[in-house]
Amino acid sequence: MTPTVSQKVPLGALNSLGVSATASHFVEVTERAQLQPAIDWAHQHELDVRVLGGGSNLVLAQTVHALVLAMRLPGREQRAVYDNGDELWRFNAGETWHDTVVFTVEQGLCGLENLALIPGLVGAAPVQNIGAYGVELSDHLVGVEVYDCQLKGWRYLHTADCRLSYRDSLFKQEEGRFVITAIDLLLSRIFSPRLDYGPLKSLAGQSGLTAQQVMEEVIATRQSRLPDPTELPNAGSFFKNPLVDTATRERIMTEWPNLVSFAQEDGLWKLAAGWLIEQAGLKGKHNAQGVGCYEKQALVLVNPLRAGTAAILDWQHHVQARVEDTFGVQLEPEPRFWR
Repeated sequence: MTPTVSQKVPLGALNSLGVSATASHFVEVTERAQLQPAIDWAHQHELDVRVLGGGSNLVLAQTVHALVLAMRLPGREQRAVYDNGDELWRFNAGETWHDTVVFTVEQGLCGLENLALIPGLVGAAPVQNIGAYGVELSDHLVGVEVYDCQLKGWRYLHTADCRLSYRDSLFKQEEGRFVITAIDLLLSRIFSPRLDYGPLKSLAGQSGLTAQQVMEEVIATRQSRLPDPTELPNAGSFFKNPLVDTATRERIMTEWPNLVSFAQEDGLWKLAAGWLIEQAGLKGKHNAQGVGCYEKQALVLVNPLRAGTAAILDWQHHVQARVEDTFGVQLEPEPRFWR
Protein backbone atom coordinates (compact mmCIF):
# COMPACT_ATOMS: atom_id res chain seq x y z
CA MET A 1 0.00 0.00 0.00
CA THR A 2 1.59 3.27 -1.10
CA PRO A 3 1.15 5.90 1.63
CA THR A 4 -0.46 9.24 0.90
CA VAL A 5 2.09 11.70 2.22
CA SER A 6 1.06 15.33 2.63
CA GLN A 7 3.62 18.11 2.92
CA LYS A 8 3.76 21.27 5.03
CA VAL A 9 0.74 20.33 7.14
CA PRO A 10 -0.30 22.81 9.89
CA LEU A 11 -0.30 21.28 13.37
CA GLY A 12 -1.74 24.23 15.30
CA ALA A 13 -5.13 22.54 15.72
CA LEU A 14 -3.52 19.19 16.56
CA ASN A 15 -1.73 20.16 19.77
CA SER A 16 -3.46 21.29 22.95
CA LEU A 17 -0.98 24.13 23.56
CA GLY A 18 -2.09 25.70 20.30
CA VAL A 19 1.48 26.23 19.11
CA SER A 20 1.58 27.24 15.46
CA ALA A 21 3.73 24.51 13.91
CA THR A 22 4.10 22.71 10.60
CA ALA A 23 4.96 19.10 9.80
CA SER A 24 7.26 18.79 6.81
CA HIS A 25 5.59 15.46 5.98
CA PHE A 26 2.38 13.97 7.36
CA VAL A 27 0.35 10.75 7.12
CA GLU A 28 -2.96 9.99 8.81
CA VAL A 29 -2.99 6.32 9.81
CA THR A 30 -6.49 4.85 9.89
CA GLU A 31 -5.60 1.24 9.02
CA ARG A 32 -2.86 -1.01 10.38
CA ALA A 33 -1.75 -1.88 6.82
CA GLN A 34 -0.76 1.75 6.18
CA LEU A 35 1.88 1.80 8.85
CA GLN A 36 4.78 -0.23 7.50
CA PRO A 37 4.74 1.35 4.00
CA ALA A 38 4.67 4.81 5.57
CA ILE A 39 7.65 4.04 7.79
CA ASP A 40 9.54 2.49 4.87
CA TRP A 41 8.85 5.67 2.90
CA ALA A 42 10.27 7.78 5.74
CA HIS A 43 13.44 5.68 5.86
CA GLN A 44 13.86 5.93 2.08
CA HIS A 45 13.65 9.71 2.35
CA GLU A 46 15.93 9.84 5.42
CA LEU A 47 13.22 11.26 7.65
CA ASP A 48 12.67 10.65 11.34
CA VAL A 49 9.28 9.25 12.36
CA ARG A 50 7.19 11.10 14.94
CA VAL A 51 3.90 9.73 16.27
CA LEU A 52 1.11 12.20 17.01
CA GLY A 53 -1.83 11.19 19.17
CA GLY A 54 -4.08 13.81 20.70
CA GLY A 55 -1.23 16.30 21.00
CA SER A 56 -2.01 16.93 24.68
CA ASN A 57 1.44 16.35 26.17
CA LEU A 58 3.63 17.85 23.51
CA VAL A 59 5.61 21.01 22.81
CA LEU A 60 6.22 21.50 19.09
CA ALA A 61 8.97 23.32 17.25
CA GLN A 62 7.90 25.78 14.57
CA THR A 63 8.81 23.22 11.90
CA VAL A 64 8.81 19.49 12.62
CA HIS A 65 11.14 18.08 9.98
CA ALA A 66 9.96 14.46 10.07
CA LEU A 67 7.22 12.15 8.89
CA VAL A 68 4.47 12.80 11.43
CA LEU A 69 2.13 9.83 11.80
CA ALA A 70 -1.28 10.87 13.10
CA MET A 71 -2.56 7.68 14.74
CA ARG A 72 -6.28 7.28 14.16
CA LEU A 73 -6.67 3.49 14.42
CA PRO A 74 -10.14 2.77 15.89
CA GLY A 75 -11.37 -0.36 17.60
CA ARG A 76 -11.74 -2.28 20.88
CA GLU A 77 -12.44 -5.91 21.64
CA GLN A 78 -12.73 -8.34 24.52
CA ARG A 79 -9.84 -10.84 24.36
CA ALA A 80 -10.41 -13.12 27.36
CA VAL A 81 -12.66 -13.69 30.37
CA TYR A 82 -11.32 -15.32 33.54
CA ASP A 83 -13.08 -17.12 36.38
CA ASN A 84 -11.95 -14.57 38.99
CA GLY A 85 -13.91 -11.76 37.34
CA ASP A 86 -11.01 -10.34 35.35
CA GLU A 87 -11.30 -9.54 31.65
CA LEU A 88 -8.64 -8.81 29.06
CA TRP A 89 -9.49 -6.06 26.59
CA ARG A 90 -7.63 -4.64 23.60
CA PHE A 91 -7.97 -0.97 22.68
CA ASN A 92 -6.50 0.41 19.47
CA ALA A 93 -4.24 3.46 19.49
CA GLY A 94 -6.71 5.87 17.88
CA GLU A 95 -9.40 5.50 20.51
CA THR A 96 -9.93 8.52 22.78
CA TRP A 97 -8.66 7.74 26.28
CA HIS A 98 -11.57 9.31 28.17
CA ASP A 99 -14.13 7.56 25.95
CA THR A 100 -12.32 4.32 26.71
CA VAL A 101 -12.64 4.90 30.45
CA VAL A 102 -16.34 5.71 30.12
CA PHE A 103 -16.88 2.61 27.98
CA THR A 104 -15.24 0.29 30.50
CA VAL A 105 -17.24 1.71 33.40
CA GLU A 106 -20.47 1.42 31.45
CA GLN A 107 -19.60 -2.22 30.73
CA GLY A 108 -19.28 -2.88 34.48
CA LEU A 109 -15.48 -3.09 34.31
CA CYS A 110 -13.43 -1.52 37.08
CA GLY A 111 -9.92 -0.15 37.31
CA LEU A 112 -9.77 2.90 35.05
CA GLU A 113 -12.31 5.12 36.80
CA ASN A 114 -9.60 7.23 38.50
CA LEU A 115 -8.11 8.00 35.08
CA ALA A 116 -11.19 9.68 33.63
CA LEU A 117 -10.92 12.91 31.64
CA ILE A 118 -7.18 12.57 30.99
CA PRO A 119 -6.79 14.06 27.50
CA GLY A 120 -5.27 12.24 24.56
CA LEU A 121 -5.56 8.94 22.76
CA VAL A 122 -5.04 5.36 23.91
CA GLY A 123 -1.78 4.98 22.01
CA ALA A 124 -0.16 7.75 24.03
CA ALA A 125 -1.14 6.30 27.40
CA PRO A 126 1.90 4.00 27.79
CA VAL A 127 4.31 6.69 26.59
CA GLN A 128 3.71 8.79 29.71
CA ASN A 129 2.45 5.91 31.84
CA ILE A 130 -0.51 8.18 32.52
CA GLY A 131 -1.77 8.36 36.07
CA ALA A 132 -4.07 10.22 38.43
CA TYR A 133 -5.45 9.90 41.94
CA GLY A 134 -3.25 6.97 42.95
CA VAL A 135 -3.69 4.87 39.80
CA GLU A 136 -1.30 4.47 36.86
CA LEU A 137 -1.76 2.75 33.53
CA SER A 138 0.91 0.24 34.54
CA ASP A 139 -1.48 -1.08 37.22
CA HIS A 140 -3.64 -2.57 34.46
CA LEU A 141 -1.42 -2.83 31.39
CA VAL A 142 -0.68 -6.35 30.15
CA GLY A 143 1.15 -5.50 26.95
CA VAL A 144 1.53 -3.23 23.94
CA GLU A 145 1.41 -4.04 20.23
CA VAL A 146 4.02 -1.99 18.37
CA TYR A 147 5.80 -1.63 15.08
CA ASP A 148 9.55 -1.47 15.71
CA CYS A 149 11.03 1.00 13.21
CA GLN A 150 14.56 -0.11 14.06
CA LEU A 151 14.00 -3.85 13.58
CA LYS A 152 11.41 -3.19 10.86
CA GLY A 153 8.79 -5.56 12.20
CA TRP A 154 5.82 -6.04 14.50
CA ARG A 155 6.41 -6.85 18.17
CA TYR A 156 4.43 -7.45 21.32
CA LEU A 157 5.96 -5.88 24.42
CA HIS A 158 4.80 -7.12 27.80
CA THR A 159 4.49 -4.59 30.60
CA ALA A 160 7.88 -5.50 32.04
CA ASP A 161 9.47 -4.73 28.66
CA CYS A 162 8.05 -1.21 28.55
CA ARG A 163 10.22 0.26 31.36
CA LEU A 164 7.22 2.01 32.84
CA SER A 165 7.88 4.39 35.72
CA TYR A 166 6.54 7.73 36.90
CA ARG A 167 5.63 9.56 33.64
CA ASP A 168 8.30 7.66 31.76
CA SER A 169 8.66 4.61 29.53
CA LEU A 170 10.71 2.87 26.87
CA PHE A 171 8.64 4.73 24.27
CA LYS A 172 9.65 8.11 25.67
CA GLN A 173 13.29 7.10 26.11
CA GLU A 174 13.58 5.82 22.53
CA GLU A 175 11.21 8.19 20.77
CA GLY A 176 10.77 7.45 17.10
CA ARG A 177 11.61 3.76 17.37
CA PHE A 178 8.23 2.30 18.33
CA VAL A 179 4.78 3.03 16.95
CA ILE A 180 2.08 1.86 19.35
CA THR A 181 -0.95 0.41 17.57
CA ALA A 182 -2.87 -1.19 20.47
CA ILE A 183 -2.72 -1.86 24.19
CA ASP A 184 -4.10 -4.74 26.26
CA LEU A 185 -5.62 -3.98 29.66
CA LEU A 186 -6.64 -6.32 32.45
CA LEU A 187 -9.80 -5.06 34.13
CA SER A 188 -12.13 -6.54 36.74
CA ARG A 189 -15.83 -6.83 37.45
CA ILE A 190 -15.03 -6.72 41.15
CA PHE A 191 -14.84 -3.12 42.37
CA SER A 192 -11.82 -2.28 44.55
CA PRO A 193 -11.82 1.53 44.86
CA ARG A 194 -8.61 3.55 45.17
CA LEU A 195 -9.53 6.55 47.28
CA ASP A 196 -6.23 7.61 48.81
CA TYR A 197 -5.77 10.90 46.96
CA GLY A 198 -7.34 14.34 47.31
CA PRO A 199 -11.09 14.70 46.86
CA LEU A 200 -11.63 10.95 46.49
CA LYS A 201 -10.96 10.53 50.21
CA SER A 202 -14.42 11.93 50.85
CA LEU A 203 -15.92 8.86 49.18
CA ALA A 204 -14.24 6.41 51.54
CA GLY A 205 -16.71 4.49 53.66
CA GLN A 206 -19.67 5.46 51.47
CA SER A 207 -22.15 2.60 51.34
CA GLY A 208 -22.76 1.07 47.93
CA LEU A 209 -20.04 3.08 46.22
CA THR A 210 -19.63 2.27 42.52
CA ALA A 211 -16.97 2.83 39.86
CA GLN A 212 -19.44 5.14 38.11
CA GLN A 213 -19.60 7.40 41.18
CA VAL A 214 -15.82 7.50 41.48
CA MET A 215 -15.50 8.37 37.80
CA GLU A 216 -18.07 11.15 38.15
CA GLU A 217 -16.19 12.59 41.13
CA VAL A 218 -12.92 12.53 39.16
CA ILE A 219 -14.58 14.24 36.20
CA ALA A 220 -16.15 16.94 38.39
CA THR A 221 -12.83 17.56 40.15
CA ARG A 222 -10.82 17.83 36.96
CA GLN A 223 -13.38 20.11 35.33
CA SER A 224 -13.28 22.43 38.33
CA ARG A 225 -9.49 22.67 38.33
CA LEU A 226 -8.31 22.23 34.75
CA PRO A 227 -9.06 24.40 31.70
CA ASP A 228 -10.62 23.00 28.54
CA PRO A 229 -7.86 23.17 25.88
CA THR A 230 -10.45 24.03 23.23
CA GLU A 231 -11.19 27.22 25.17
CA LEU A 232 -7.79 27.92 26.76
CA PRO A 233 -4.77 26.26 25.12
CA ASN A 234 -2.76 24.34 27.72
CA ALA A 235 -0.51 21.36 28.23
CA GLY A 236 -2.15 20.06 31.38
CA SER A 237 0.28 19.21 34.18
CA PHE A 238 3.54 20.58 32.81
CA PHE A 239 5.97 19.42 35.51
CA LYS A 240 6.47 16.07 37.18
CA ASN A 241 6.00 15.82 40.92
CA PRO A 242 9.63 15.67 42.13
CA LEU A 243 10.93 12.75 44.17
CA VAL A 244 13.18 13.61 47.13
CA ASP A 245 14.79 11.78 50.02
CA THR A 246 13.69 12.14 53.64
CA ALA A 247 16.47 14.59 54.49
CA THR A 248 15.38 16.97 51.72
CA ARG A 249 11.75 16.75 52.76
CA GLU A 250 12.62 17.49 56.39
CA ARG A 251 14.81 20.43 55.36
CA ILE A 252 11.95 21.97 53.39
CA MET A 253 9.45 21.35 56.18
CA THR A 254 11.49 23.36 58.67
CA GLU A 255 10.45 26.46 56.73
CA TRP A 256 7.34 25.14 55.00
CA PRO A 257 5.53 22.87 57.53
CA ASN A 258 2.49 22.56 55.25
CA LEU A 259 4.51 20.92 52.47
CA VAL A 260 2.31 18.57 50.43
CA SER A 261 4.12 15.25 50.08
CA PHE A 262 3.38 11.56 49.66
CA ALA A 263 5.46 8.64 50.91
CA GLN A 264 6.70 6.23 48.23
CA GLU A 265 7.44 2.54 48.57
CA ASP A 266 11.17 3.01 47.95
CA GLY A 267 11.60 5.36 50.91
CA LEU A 268 11.45 8.53 48.83
CA TRP A 269 8.85 11.27 48.99
CA LYS A 270 6.83 12.69 46.11
CA LEU A 271 6.30 16.43 46.43
CA ALA A 272 3.31 18.18 44.86
CA ALA A 273 4.85 20.28 42.08
CA GLY A 274 1.74 22.46 41.85
CA TRP A 275 2.03 23.34 45.53
CA LEU A 276 5.71 24.24 45.14
CA ILE A 277 4.96 26.49 42.16
CA GLU A 278 2.09 28.19 43.97
CA GLN A 279 4.15 28.85 47.09
CA ALA A 280 6.87 30.27 44.85
CA GLY A 281 4.35 32.94 43.86
CA LEU A 282 3.68 31.92 40.26
CA LYS A 283 0.05 30.81 40.30
CA GLY A 284 -1.88 32.96 37.83
CA LYS A 285 1.31 34.69 36.65
CA HIS A 286 2.55 34.83 33.06
CA ASN A 287 5.27 36.26 30.82
CA ALA A 288 4.97 39.00 28.20
CA GLN A 289 3.80 36.49 25.58
CA GLY A 290 0.95 35.30 27.81
CA VAL A 291 2.43 31.93 28.72
CA GLY A 292 1.96 31.21 32.40
CA CYS A 293 0.50 29.16 35.24
CA TYR A 294 -3.25 28.63 35.33
CA GLU A 295 -5.07 30.70 37.93
CA LYS A 296 -6.85 27.66 39.42
CA GLN A 297 -3.96 25.16 39.27
CA ALA A 298 -0.37 26.34 39.18
CA LEU A 299 0.88 23.08 37.69
CA VAL A 300 -0.99 23.71 34.44
CA LEU A 301 0.86 25.75 31.80
CA VAL A 302 -1.49 27.86 29.69
CA ASN A 303 -0.89 29.57 26.35
CA PRO A 304 -3.90 31.84 25.70
CA LEU A 305 -2.20 33.84 22.92
CA ARG A 306 -0.92 30.69 21.18
CA ALA A 307 2.68 31.80 21.57
CA GLY A 308 5.51 29.79 20.06
CA THR A 309 7.97 27.35 21.57
CA ALA A 310 10.47 30.03 22.64
CA ALA A 311 7.92 31.71 24.93
CA ILE A 312 6.93 28.34 26.42
CA LEU A 313 10.56 27.43 27.13
CA ASP A 314 11.10 30.87 28.64
CA TRP A 315 8.29 30.32 31.14
CA GLN A 316 9.39 26.76 31.85
CA HIS A 317 12.90 27.92 32.77
CA HIS A 318 11.49 30.78 34.86
CA VAL A 319 9.34 28.39 36.91
CA GLN A 320 12.21 25.93 37.36
CA ALA A 321 14.57 28.68 38.54
CA ARG A 322 12.03 30.15 40.98
CA VAL A 323 11.21 26.76 42.55
CA GLU A 324 14.87 25.81 42.84
CA ASP A 325 15.70 29.17 44.46
CA THR A 326 12.80 28.79 46.89
CA PHE A 327 13.02 25.12 47.82
CA GLY A 328 16.29 23.76 46.42
CA VAL A 329 14.29 21.30 44.31
CA GLN A 330 14.59 20.82 40.56
CA LEU A 331 11.43 20.42 38.50
CA GLU A 332 11.43 18.24 35.40
CA PRO A 333 8.98 18.95 32.55
CA GLU A 334 6.46 16.24 31.76
CA PRO A 335 5.69 16.82 28.03
CA ARG A 336 7.76 15.63 25.10
CA PHE A 337 9.56 18.26 23.05
CA TRP A 338 9.75 18.00 19.26
CA ARG A 339 12.61 20.14 18.09
